[in-house]
Amino acid sequence: MRVSREEAAATRERIVDVASRLFREKGFDGIGVADLMKDAGMTHGGFYGHFKSKDHLAEEASSRAIERSCKRWTDIAEDAGDGAFLALVKNYLSEERLSSPGSGCLFAALGSDASRQSKPVRRVFAHGFEKLVAILSNAVRAKSKAEKRRQAIAAFAQMAGAMVLARAVGDGALAAEILSASASDLVSRHS
Repeated sequence: MRVSREEAAATRERIVDVASRLFREKGFDGIGVADLMKDAGMTHGGFYGHFKSKDHLAEEASSRAIERSCKRWTDIAEDAGDGAFLALVKNYLSEERLSSPGSGCLFAALGSDASRQSKPVRRVFAHGFEKLVAILSNAVRAKSKAEKRRQAIAAFAQMAGAMVLARAVGDGALAAEILSASASDLVSRHS
């Protein structure tokens, strides 16, 4: 049975979506192609009809995660108006994000893994970082463009680091304390 171009494109999209979630949940090396394809409702054999390699899929899945984060951040910032920075911090450092790495920030879920990935995957991280910093810098209250960028980079680093630490400790109360302390510090310095 021949598959239409539309069906093949939809299948590829499903695989990328599943991989984007599973890589963030399990790490790039924490899941194999067979399990990714099984979760997408496909057989392992169909993988190479869509992708050259697992690295190629990691690149596309990371790009997909960045696109979704950029959309979410933009929507949050637009809805919050003058309170965009506070809204972005509260959303990022929320217990909901803590408990759902598969739908959360690529950097908090896979930042430490990215340094060991292929150049194309690291390039996606670099471009994604620039896009998210640009959104965050628009929400920072500073006079110059350079100062906005500096503050946005520092804030993003603190937010991602806080999420990594909160997930790492595996203790609900301590994790909540890490997120709360970081949010409070960021908001107090940027108010």
